[in-house]
Amino acid sequence: MTVRVVIVDDQALVRAGFRMVLDSQPDLAVVGEAIDGADALRVLARTEADVVVMDVRMPTMDGVEATRRICRDNPGGPRVLVLTTFDTEADAFAALRAGASGFLLKNVPPEELLAAIRVVAAGDSVVAPSITRRLLDRFADRLGPGPAEDPRLAQLTEREREILLLVAQGLSNAEIAARVHVAEATVKTHVGRILAKLRLRDRVQAVVLAYESGLVTPGG
Repeated sequence: MTVRVVIVDDQALVRAGFRMVLDSQPDLAVVGEAIDGADALRVLARTEADVVVMDVRMPTMDGVEATRRICRDNPGGPRVLVLTTFDTEADAFAALRAGASGFLLKNVPPEELLAAIRVVAAGDSVVAPSITRRLLDRFADRLGPGPAEDPRLAQLTEREREILLLVAQGLSNAEIAARVHVAEATVKTHVGRILAKLRLRDRVQAVVLAYESGLVTPGG
């Protein structure tokens, strides 16, 4: 299966560099390019894609707003991988809340970018749980006040709620398995059921929901 990728960046050299790296892989294909968020929406309206590699800072429409519209208007459509620099983590966090499946720094080695695209295309997140936790703790004030508890959480069993809490605390599947004394495959099954019940795209969005609903508090 070939993963179809759209590259969104206002710098032509960056797009060309990404295209060269991606087109060197037999399972990846660049099917479109866009110079900003608004252009990305136009490209996606006429192009089938699996992953959108999205820059954050762009003119006309930035990557955060474009991500929000892509994820809102196409819930079963392409997944978004946001790229950022060291001084724009806040923008990346906003993109995660908007529905992005993760983010990378622009200076990552090519092999990490390739691996991240494959992971996102497979339906998972490229943001390591521990990094997600630190990011959310740092920008928790941006969450704003939320309900005491999201009503969707009532659908979870006691064990699923326990697993969600551990996911939100930054534990990997292996660490959760050791904590609750079950197989790692069992934890993966629980996480899948949690995402389905809560109608979430991936575990990053599950962590955001846990913070917004008050299930987990920054530093807690």
